[in-house]
Amino acid sequence: MRNLDQHTITEAVLARQAQTANPRLKHVLDSLVKHLHAFAREVELTEEEWFKGIEFLTRCGHITDDKRQEFILLSDVLGLSMLTVAQNNDKPAGCTEATVFGPFHVEGAPHYELGADISNGARGIPCVVRGTVRGIDGKPVAKAHMDVWQSDEDGLYDVQHPEIGHAQARGIVHSDSEGRYHFRSILAVPYAIPHDGPVGDLLQTTGRHPWRPAHLHFLIKAQGYEKLITHVFRSDDRYLDSDAVFGVRQSLIADWKQQSDGSYIVEYDFVLNPARKGAADA
Repeated sequence: MRNLDQHTITEAVLARQAQTANPRLKHVLDSLVKHLHAFAREVELTEEEWFKGIEFLTRCGHITDDKRQEFILLSDVLGLSMLTVAQNNDKPAGCTEATVFGPFHVEGAPHYELGADISNGARGIPCVVRGTVRGIDGKPVAKAHMDVWQSDEDGLYDVQHPEIGHAQARGIVHSDSEGRYHFRSILAVPYAIPHDGPVGDLLQTTGRHPWRPAHLHFLIKAQGYEKLITHVFRSDDRYLDSDAVFGVRQSLIADWKQQSDGSYIVEYDFVLNPARKGAADA
């Protein structure tokens, strides 16, 4: 087509990609084009503004590496991560709710026996974490694969300490035959998401803070159950109502109880949803 204008360009793009073989991909791309073009028309996007947008995305790409994922941070602070989590994890009442994955998970975390100290030298106040893993029917889930990670008392994950060279405050444990789990770690503290890059500039420009309430990350897998990606949050945290990535759910909040020796204990019971028939096991 020739002589396209602002009124005909959208249909031309849709026609150009009409031969996309994958129907799902075609549906997603068509909708993306329609919404992007509608957005540009609605805000009367200028060329200068669009170039700045491209510059912003380019900066996100340049700062991203194997230790930092700026695009995940961008998705998180725009609420898109939590939106996709919510619409793809509609579980029955009583199941533990899912929340955002975050950018600091690492594959191949070390395995620990129950009761071990997964902090592995990370700075922080000692804390015992314990509870159970059960199905929605109340039956214990034995040998649940529980991948856990958290920040240290400085609000930094081990991957943000390149000088360490080994895993800290992260590890994998398995529930026992009764679905029980327990391990030692450190007290969860609030921390700011990385805000020294383009996402931080966006937060500052929009008058937002970069803080996340104190939490532990869990990724739980068990035969016959849906995978669960979630957090457990501290009930006394000041940022519960203004989490920078919109990840807090009331059902995921627990009390961290201080003991006479100054250490802490937190207890949380996870409830998994059975895998759908025909779906691959977690």
